[in-house]
Amino acid sequence: MQQLDRKRHSVSVVRPDELGENELSAWRGMQAAQPHLANPFLSPEFTLAMGEVSPSARIGILSDEEGLAGFLPFELRARGVGSAIGDWVSLCQGVVHRPGAAFDADALLQGLGLHVWEFGCLVERQPWFAPYETLSQQSVVLDLSAGYAEYARALAGRSPKFYKSTLYKERKLGRDAGEVSFTFASREPDDFRTLRRWKSDQYRRMGRADRFAKPWVVELTERLHAIDTPSFAGPLSMMYVDGRPVAGHFGLRSDSVLVGWFPAYDPSFAKYSPGLIQHLRMAEAAAAAGLGAMDLGIGTGSEYKEALRSHGAPVGEGVVRRRTLGAAVHRARHEPVRLARRFVLETPVLYRAADKLLRAYGTRTSARGR
Repeated sequence: MQQLDRKRHSVSVVRPDELGENELSAWRGMQAAQPHLANPFLSPEFTLAMGEVSPSARIGILSDEEGLAGFLPFELRARGVGSAIGDWVSLCQGVVHRPGAAFDADALLQGLGLHVWEFGCLVERQPWFAPYETLSQQSVVLDLSAGYAEYARALAGRSPKFYKSTLYKERKLGRDAGEVSFTFASREPDDFRTLRRWKSDQYRRMGRADRFAKPWVVELTERLHAIDTPSFAGPLSMMYVDGRPVAGHFGLRSDSVLVGWFPAYDPSFAKYSPGLIQHLRMAEAAAAAGLGAMDLGIGTGSEYKEALRSHGAPVGEGVVRRRTLGAAVHRARHEPVRLARRFVLETPVLYRAADKLLRAYGTRTSARGR
């Protein structure tokens, strides 16, 4: 155990499977006490599953004179360099902590044995990391706290054309292709394989890296899909037409929030916008299950997310570097790329041009693959 703060704090680093029941209970209690930490990517279940697929997964256990003060999951990327745990797929990151706890970022990294810690989807209200944010964006949140009927009423008011068009396409889909049905949490392995195939094809068409081409991502999502408890689950939502899957979504939920993660649909039904229909059905089912919100992640460049949006929540990206030689070397190697990416994301015309270029590349690649 190393000193995090000479007066009050200490930190120990363990593998996820080394956590005890008392620590897991304290972690869940910290989340329950602070709604902004309710995101399932901050739950111990996600970190435990990452520990089963990644040998570099670690947890910093933070303590002070009052006892356990917080937990920071991370991964070792290189000597002295860490990232948020599961950073390539995680949609929420940061310290899960006791209400009122405060930390010093430099001392925290020193206690973890790191020169550098990178984050990409930092949860709000982490002031100790605020000076190190290089990009702040907004995630898209659907407010279901008053029930689906109230959400739909508000959606019809702010996006009337979008809402009416989606309902019309659902009716037309039913007339043209057969009865439309939906399940919020399918346990069918074939459904999951179908969704992954759709998503991989979509990644290639868009010129993006295929998450499901990585075996560890497939294993991670399968492990999470197997969990179904009141406080955490990996629901696979599917929409069918005449019994045939046409759209789906795999996400994570806590006891209050459903997070959008991997949505996809059968492109042969694209003219009916099955993905949009799926999202409305999913919101309805989430509200019926007692969830107060759906978080669809960062909405940059996504028209459908902006249409569905009730409000936003801040999401931070950045890197904490100590004043060490190791951190200086990391800055020299990585900062130019980070600055260039930030410039593109903050310049709409460049973002649209880059997205168009990637999609064109993806389309050509997919055509050659056929």
